[in-house]
Amino acid sequence: MQQSKEERVHGVFEKIYKNYDQMNSVISFQRHKAWRKDTMKRMNVQPGTASLDVCCGTADWTLAMAEAVGPKGKAVGLDFSQNMLKIGQEKVNQSSFSNIELLHGNAMSLPFEDNSFDYVTIGFGLRNVPDYMTALKEMYRVVKPGGKVVCLETSQPTMIGYRQAYLFYFKYIMPAFGKLFAKSYDEYSWLQESARDFPGPKELAEMFKKAGFQDIEVKTYTGGVAAMHLGYKRV
Repeated sequence: MQQSKEERVHGVFEKIYKNYDQMNSVISFQRHKAWRKDTMKRMNVQPGTASLDVCCGTADWTLAMAEAVGPKGKAVGLDFSQNMLKIGQEKVNQSSFSNIELLHGNAMSLPFEDNSFDYVTIGFGLRNVPDYMTALKEMYRVVKPGGKVVCLETSQPTMIGYRQAYLFYFKYIMPAFGKLFAKSYDEYSWLQESARDFPGPKELAEMFKKAGFQDIEVKTYTGGVAAMHLGYKRV
């Protein structure tokens, strides 16, 4: 029986969780940390606010948000992989933050009331969701009026030559790295498929608009291999 996208993605992350952080650094040549740092600067997170990190994985962005919102703020991380959350909880336990809560849940049906958070983030997770628009609308629903929803994700380079090199890297090199470093060729082959099929910056910006966001900001990184999309909820 053929697996659904949701079942396949869940199986991937339940298997690769132990090597996920290491592989992120290998695959992106450590650039994902710089991309997130620049994204945080653009978000201008205010102390004392509430944030939600959707598809939080091992909670790196959740931890960064916890530091940004400060002890009077709140940082929630949500993921559908219990194994990924287990690694994230270990990081939280080793940190000095007491304002973090990690929850098991689904990005397409967020277990929160409308208008609950000042910031909602999703980092390298939207491409793994079965329906991008449903997830965007859920994030729009739970963010407060005037609040920000931010997606940092792999994207589609458009420069001739560079795009071909990018696709070659994702199709052949990344799965090979997965086999070499994490003994998970099939799982990293799936991740390249999800990255290859993900919308480009203009297409995703249009999806943000259709989901209800306004004043959408787009920033591409490293020749377009990744992109940040930031949208505001109507006041």
